[in-house]
Order: sequence, then C-alpha cells, then structure tokens
Amino acid sequence: MLLTDSFLDYLLYERNYAEGTVKYYRSDILELQKFGEEVLGDLTPSDVDADLVREWIASLMDNGCASNTINRKLSSIQAYFKYLLKKGEVAVDPLQKITRPKKKKPLPVFLREGEMDKLLDDIDFGEGFEGCRDHLIIEMFYATGIRLSELIDLDDKGVDFSASLIKVTGKRNKQRLIPFDEELERSMMDYVNVRNEAVPDRSDAFFVRKNGKRLDRSIVTSLVKRNLSKVVTVKKRSPHVLRHTFATAMLNNGADLGSIKEFLGHESLATTEIYTHTTFEELKKVYNQAHPRA
Repeated sequence: MLLTDSFLDYLLYERNYAEGTVKYYRSDILELQKFGEEVLGDLTPSDVDADLVREWIASLMDNGCASNTINRKLSSIQAYFKYLLKKGEVAVDPLQKITRPKKKKPLPVFLREGEMDKLLDDIDFGEGFEGCRDHLIIEMFYATGIRLSELIDLDDKGVDFSASLIKVTGKRNKQRLIPFDEELERSMMDYVNVRNEAVPDRSDAFFVRKNGKRLDRSIVTSLVKRNLSKVVTVKKRSPHVLRHTFATAMLNNGADLGSIKEFLGHESLATTEIYTHTTFEELKKVYNQAHPRA
C-alpha cells in the first residue's frame, strides 16, 4: 500500500489536527501496511479489503490489544480510506462492513468481607452524633445495597421498625421495600436516639447534618471515601462501591440473582449479572494463586 504524505498534510493543515494526533494516524496506517505486506506481499490501497482488515483485528486481539485501542486504530484507517475515496484512489471503503470490537465493561470495584468487617468493627468513626451517623451510613450501604440518592432522600416515615423494612424511591420514581436485620435495626435505633437528642430541630430526613438539614451527595461521598481509605487502597472509594460490595457478598453467600435484582432495584437481570463475572474473576484469582499447575 503506497502511503503518501498528502493525507497527513490534509489532517495537519486543513483539519488543523495536532501533530501528536497526526502521528497516531501515521503509526496506525503504517501498522496496517506492514501487516498487509506480510500477508500479501506488495500492497496498494486497492488491495486492502474487509478480509485483510478482519485478519489484522484478529492479530491485534491475539497480541492483547484492548478494544478501545483497536477501535482507535480502525478510526484512523477509516479516515484514511475516506480521504482516498474522495481523491478517487480507491473504489470502496474496506471498513464499511467491519464490525468493531465491543468495549469491555469494567468489572465493579468491591471490598472483601474481611475489609468490611475491619471497617465496621475496628475503625474509630469518632464520638457523638456525626460519628454515629457516619458509621450507620457505611453500615446501611453495605447491609442493604441502597443507592446514594435513595439514602439521601430517605425520610423518617420511610423506616418501619415494626416490619423491619425501609421504603425507598429509586430510579424513575419506582418504590421498593428493603428488609433489614436485627443488627442494622439496633444501629439505626441508636442513631435515632443520638440524633433526636443532638438535633432536636430538624427536617423530615432520616440522615441530617448538625443544623438539622438533609445531607447532600457531597457530604456522603466525602465521608464514605474518607472512611474506606482507612481499610483499602483502591482508587474508587465511592458509595456505589459499597452497593457493589453488598451485591457481591450476597452472591458469594448463596443468594440467587433474581433476589439480588429485587434488592438493588434493577430493571433487568442482565444488569445484575455483572456480579457473576466479578465472583468468577475472584475464583480465577484464587485458582491461579493456589493451584500448583496454574
């Protein structure tokens, strides 16, 4: 495949692309050229067809190239052939019928049970109302899988101690009931007693600040990140990590996917199935560490 500088000059001077970006285009085109010459020998742009591009994609994947990187390379090649089509140097675009690799969804980040035990049982959250409140927030995320927005919007009337149920409003205003156990009930009642004494004048919110107003996202996100940092070093330390931790712990301890779906308030079981991949990755890790032939 004869590579001219006209395409790169077009990107640089007519499209005003940065020099660094143009270097990527040049590298990607040369990479395909080299691969094509190894397969076909001498190569012209017209020799590049969909089959050759598919073989190139397969070789990139075999060499561990990530989907995002492959898709970027394909974008470079497609831009190049669109330019050649416009100039009349080729008759067809070889990427027209190419299905691009799907981006691999990252697995959810979660804490292990031992890390959660250490956080809830050994870490000092501080004395008084705020320490009691912050500990309960961490515990409630872990014990119920509740969303951040659901926790913030929870009112006193949404907690039914007699039935051991929390009523939350999830996405698209869909309401659901989340059961809680005796341990969480004790923690919640302890918090309510401390809160009522420390903050007599307050809103209807279950979780409040010292001034009696409802908590906001930034406060909860900050306290979760601060306390998770005491037991883990993972970069992601958000309330959603605790939601993932809840789901993974439930699955690892025998809960079926359908039940976890209802707990989390997922619309589709496919959304919940991501946790099966998480636990499978853990099993692989254990296997690779423990099996003598791994």
